[in-house]
Amino acid sequence: MGDSAAAGPLVPHPDPNLLCFRSTKNYPQVAAARWGAELVDVTCSGAETEDFAGRQHVVLPPQYDALSETTDLVTVTIGGNDVDLVQAAVSCLNALPEPVGSSCADRFTAAGDELSERIDAFLPDFDAALDEIAHRAPDARVVVVGYGTYLPPGGCHPKQPMWARDADHVQSKVDELSARLGERARAHGAEFVDLGPVSEGHDVCRPPEQKYFEGLVPTSWAAPLHPNARGMEAFGHAVADAVSGAEERVETG
Repeated sequence: MGDSAAAGPLVPHPDPNLLCFRSTKNYPQVAAARWGAELVDVTCSGAETEDFAGRQHVVLPPQYDALSETTDLVTVTIGGNDVDLVQAAVSCLNALPEPVGSSCADRFTAAGDELSERIDAFLPDFDAALDEIAHRAPDARVVVVGYGTYLPPGGCHPKQPMWARDADHVQSKVDELSARLGERARAHGAEFVDLGPVSEGHDVCRPPEQKYFEGLVPTSWAAPLHPNARGMEAFGHAVADAVSGAEERVETG
């Protein structure tokens, strides 16, 4: 379940359901292949928490419909669209160096901390989603997967046209969202996989053969500011390792 960070828009090998821009090589698919598991993949680009219960693009069934009493594992990445993080990042683009232009960090903190307030406002919806997942799939392990390290400290202007302080502000809010998702997951008895450390050193500023996320101008097939195929492969294995590791810890006491 989840949004484009799980669906993998424009990553090669598209799913026949073109409305969701979903790849058959996204992280849920990679993890399921590792386990040899049967997967029902309902991740969808653009999804918000409300799309778990509603019909995204009018015709798509709610993501909750994929759950049942026989479901034994659920992975979920959600929240980025609820708090408009991608749109916030896009609003931070500045082709020219300071001081030509304006700082989005200044704008987002002019009257408090707008992005943190959005995250706080989203969390009750996320809590409700975790409750509903547990209700519909009572015997399932639930694994919440966070977001990654898109930008290094200070960014890399002008390679990626975002001023250093704006890059730091955006990444700090991605990290904050992931941390809060982890807190809420554990409060609901779910597990959490933090992709921040997994993707550190593989941000949009890295050479094409090293990065897990594409920047404003992609260098491989993937949507801008989203995971590429290399990233999805790494994230799928990280999720599979986390789940397998948890099982081993339970078995060995």
